[in-house]
Amino acid sequence: MRRQFAFLAVACLTLGLMAVLGSAQMDKGSRPSPAAKANCVLPDGKTITVDYSSPRAKGRKIFGELVPYGDVWRAGANEATTFVATSDVMVGGNHVAAGSYTVFTIPNKDKWTLIISKKTGEWGIPYPGKDQDLLRVDMKVSKLPSAVENFTIAFDKAGDGCTLRMEWETTRASVDISKM
Repeated sequence: MRRQFAFLAVACLTLGLMAVLGSAQMDKGSRPSPAAKANCVLPDGKTITVDYSSPRAKGRKIFGELVPYGDVWRAGANEATTFVATSDVMVGGNHVAAGSYTVFTIPNKDKWTLIISKKTGEWGIPYPGKDQDLLRVDMKVSKLPSAVENFTIAFDKAGDGCTLRMEWETTRASVDISKM
């Protein structure tokens, strides 16, 4: 009898664990803001990788409403947006040592600020604070000719580096990144 009970208990625990793991996998795969990645390959083969979640506009007014002007924004959704450089780089003219960081922004109508934070491994919010900032750098802002539904981070090859650009709604914010 004890053996049957033990077997039944193990079977129930196994089925429960399988259901929880299956649900977690399905949840991550069916998120409204799916995972995305942007890569820059530098001339020496070193890389910069940004991992983020890409929210959708879904007819909402984004900048100035959903994402308020002047407030720190996590530049994506879900988990924090990461910035990993395999060599030292210059971001907007500022030195960033090789390593892993978290990216935040402060959007404004005519100018954005890119924040590279030393704190990593957190959920996308809350912002860990200025004392964790590695640097803050101005980003150029321009208006796109048509609306972008999915928040996008991408790199464009430029000289000995790349231009990091963020696009959503009708806004593009960009900053140059070069090899040291």
